[in-house]
Amino acid sequence: MSQKEIEVYGEQMEDIRIRPYEHHAKYYETDQMGIIHHSNYIRWMEEARMDLMNQIGLSYRQMEEMEIISPVLSVSCEYHSMVHFDDVIVIETRIVRYTGVKLEVEYRMTDKETGELRTTGRSSHCFLSRSGRPISLKRSYPELDTKFFEFTS
Repeated sequence: MSQKEIEVYGEQMEDIRIRPYEHHAKYYETDQMGIIHHSNYIRWMEEARMDLMNQIGLSYRQMEEMEIISPVLSVSCEYHSMVHFDDVIVIETRIVRYTGVKLEVEYRMTDKETGELRTTGRSSHCFLSRSGRPISLKRSYPELDTKFFEFTS
């Protein structure tokens, strides 16, 4: 496989559904008050975004092997209710905006047992070459561009 090629997993199915990502809250993620420390939600968003990319057939590792990096431009998180040790959180992710140069992902975190909304968030990313120059997936990597575009809400 050449450096500008990426293996896209399987054929695109019209009725494909992205499975939510699940995170089982760990004891070490809690703060002195026994609730999950606010910084961990950002980590969970990252885990869920990597899972989303794997599900749509765009492994972040493969992108890095192609010397494409996708740094975070901004991240926001709104806390609706507390998560405690041992809770299982369901994180729904969706691509809300994709331009070929930038990507925005939305996150909705709910308690698996009760369905209660815990947190919502959003992250914005761009695509750069390993040397730090902005790249357009649309122009340089049309196979990646097509995949991201297909899964944009």
